[in-house]
Amino acid sequence: MTRWIGRAGSRITSLLPARTDLAQACRNPRRDLLAGLTVAIVALPLALGFGVSSGLGAEAGLATAVVAGALAALFGGSNLQVSGPTGAMTVVLVPIVGRYGRTGVLTVGLLAGVMLVALAVLKAGRYMQYIPAPVVEGFTLGIACVIGLQQIPNALGVPKPEGDRVLVVTWRAVEEFTGSPNWTAVGLAAAVAAVMLAGARLRPAVPFSILAVTAATVVAQAAHLDAAKPIGDLPSGLPAPSLAFLDLGSLGSLLAPAVAVAALAALESLLSASVADGMTVGQRHDPDRELFGQGLANIAAPLFGGVPATGAIARTAVNVRTGASSRLAALTHAAVLAVIVFAAAPLVSRIPLAALAGVLLATAVRMVEVGSLRALARATRSDALILVLTAAATLALDLVYAVVLGLAVAGALALRAVAKQARVDKVPLDRGDHGAEEHALLAEHIVAYRIDGPLFFAAAHRFLLVLAEVADVRVVILRMSRVSTMDATGALVLKDAVQKLRRRGITVLASGIRPGQRRVLDSLGVLDLLRDEGREYTTTPEAIAAARAHLETAGVLPALPAQQPRTSST
Repeated sequence: MTRWIGRAGSRITSLLPARTDLAQACRNPRRDLLAGLTVAIVALPLALGFGVSSGLGAEAGLATAVVAGALAALFGGSNLQVSGPTGAMTVVLVPIVGRYGRTGVLTVGLLAGVMLVALAVLKAGRYMQYIPAPVVEGFTLGIACVIGLQQIPNALGVPKPEGDRVLVVTWRAVEEFTGSPNWTAVGLAAAVAAVMLAGARLRPAVPFSILAVTAATVVAQAAHLDAAKPIGDLPSGLPAPSLAFLDLGSLGSLLAPAVAVAALAALESLLSASVADGMTVGQRHDPDRELFGQGLANIAAPLFGGVPATGAIARTAVNVRTGASSRLAALTHAAVLAVIVFAAAPLVSRIPLAALAGVLLATAVRMVEVGSLRALARATRSDALILVLTAAATLALDLVYAVVLGLAVAGALALRAVAKQARVDKVPLDRGDHGAEEHALLAEHIVAYRIDGPLFFAAAHRFLLVLAEVADVRVVILRMSRVSTMDATGALVLKDAVQKLRRRGITVLASGIRPGQRRVLDSLGVLDLLRDEGREYTTTPEAIAAARAHLETAGVLPALPAQQPRTSST
């Protein structure tokens, strides 16, 4: 036990910030400070909007952006990652809020943070590379659809209907709007979204989101538009950290939601960090350290009333494009948002909810990479199926379930493709030093099969069917030098085939068994069968010579002068 604790402590120490991080932050502070300021301007309306969408209010989104943004920047594994509340996390949180309330969400966030730290200690970050691209793209497309649908009530200026299914809530909001239209809210949301989308095309470096939100707020205040409902009062500063929200009696029922939140935080954070690496030269994130930083961020954020956080792809991309080179930029982003919380809360509280809905609608549209979707859809039918299925499951079910379903289907299709590569072909006997007459005589009594590719559970049944068709021969030679891999199922099927052939009076010889397959064959007793009477050989010519000798002994073939077998073929 003491040894294990010592190893865990050593592992945690290796995940802490190093001196090189500080040195890198001091190389170009001016560029990093400017990048951090730009990201903060972009992040402000997003933090407010995602806080409102989660159900915990705008103040929760700001607290998350400040606290989680600072800690993830300091302890995370990417120099360029920007963390905070995100649309994907909001999608997961809405049903948790509906079922467990505010305290449930805060408790789930803390539990998820602990799980992320545990994943970092267990070195689980490396497994992100095994998630197929169609799953990631389908996941992103589904999230974009859900984020857009979540904004419909605020964009239409109607109270959010009851329910945790986004399609049902959207339909009810549309029905409410039809009965009592609020064209002011619709106009503000549409104008903000249009400005952001058009501005992103014309001037990508300009933070049109904050300009559009500011203009919408000024118009709403100047024209006294009562239909443009504002955010409402915000506290001037962060609340004191507290554990009063913890409900120890509900921990058991909150474990499953916490697993979902932790899984999503890990997935989105590592994906975002990978995107940042791809946008730069020479930057590479540490996946385990990134999980560690996100874990600490999610442990701390609930203490200040914040929602669970994750790496934010959009804000990270802005950070990279504006010239960030170190963690100082993300720390500056958190510091600027903290100043806004303390100094400008009264002004922020006047922002219309419809304007924030427009920001998130534009964000959802920009999340969809049409070119990537089209390329994947055209790649293969399997990729198109995985993409569509993951997106549909994200929209209709749950984000984590959608990813699991996408991975399961991708894995099944990949196994199917690999299984198709496995072949069992009847091949002509090597002529070797045999004459034409002797070779024809041997071919009447001996058949050789060459096994190509993997012999595992997905392909083993077809192998058994092929061997079951063997008839009118006395000896079967299995040429196994081209078997790429073999599992227990493949070995058991091979054993079953050998036993069935022997019961029919057919002798089975094997040649070219690779060292990598001997362990599984030996553990399941297959080698014992093949070694019986010396029926396992290094090369195929040796096996043919042994088969000839066996047939001579049985009186099937006339005795001929012994031939020297070749040893070059397997």
